Amino acid sequence: MSETIITHDGLSLAYEDAGDGEPVLCLPGLTRNARDFDDLAAAWARPVRLIRLTSRGREGSDWAPDPMTYSIPVEARDVITLLDHLGLARATIIGTSRGGLIAMALAAFAQTKARLSAVVLNDVGPVLDPLGLERIKGYLGVRPKARNVAEQGAALAHGMGAGFPDLTTARWEALAARWFKPTETGMDLRYDPKLRDAVLAQGAQPSPDLWPFFEAFEGLPLGLIRGENSDLLSVETATEMVARQPRMIWRDVPGRGHTPFLDEPESLEVLDAVLAQVTP
Repeated sequence: MSETIITHDGLSLAYEDAGDGEPVLCLPGLTRNARDFDDLAAAWARPVRLIRLTSRGREGSDWAPDPMTYSIPVEARDVITLLDHLGLARATIIGTSRGGLIAMALAAFAQTKARLSAVVLNDVGPVLDPLGLERIKGYLGVRPKARNVAEQGAALAHGMGAGFPDLTTARWEALAARWFKPTETGMDLRYDPKLRDAVLAQGAQPSPDLWPFFEAFEGLPLGLIRGENSDLLSVETATEMVARQPRMIWRDVPGRGHTPFLDEPESLEVLDAVLAQVTP
């Protein structure tokens, strides 16, 4: 069952909090919500307190009157608001795509880095491949043309099948139902379409060098899960990440593009190895 917090600017954000053990805070991808971690929750045998935040503007949480607040610094502030609300001094972060960038933002400042026990990045790093960025911009904020879940599943398979070659028709349709909303007039988005305006406006500014943000993870247990077929995180970037953080645990997940579902054996191996390094 979802609960809510109120942000500094008055938005209601949904989160889920289940289980006992080390607190693990899951931050979803750009257009996703708490459902991003359903597969992980079903597959992970490790006893943890799994907390899943749905960011502002995504289904389940309020849409912002000012879409420019759909930004990584503001969303990082929302994470601290949640930790404070839960009375947690620290938590391990699992950051899928944009969620990983939020984790980097948190690590960049001593006061917020102190709230991190460990970090696992899911298919994201300090360099984002232009190919993947252009693909994301192509669909971001655009209502799909599919009339139903079956058509949307087929569209996903056509657009993403090269990255996820082993998914069945049933799995594609399940993802379509998770990521998009059936309505009387066809499939619709499960997030504020004005997220596109924010991302494009922020992308028009000079891109910051994210390597110092990544290097701020120094001293924390750190893991990297990368889809073998990812078009957002290259092998070259992942290799450089290990060079700069030699203690980072990295696994590629076969048959996965951007992003792995986190229920794969390789993903669970990284998660267990990183959590084993966390001091209670």
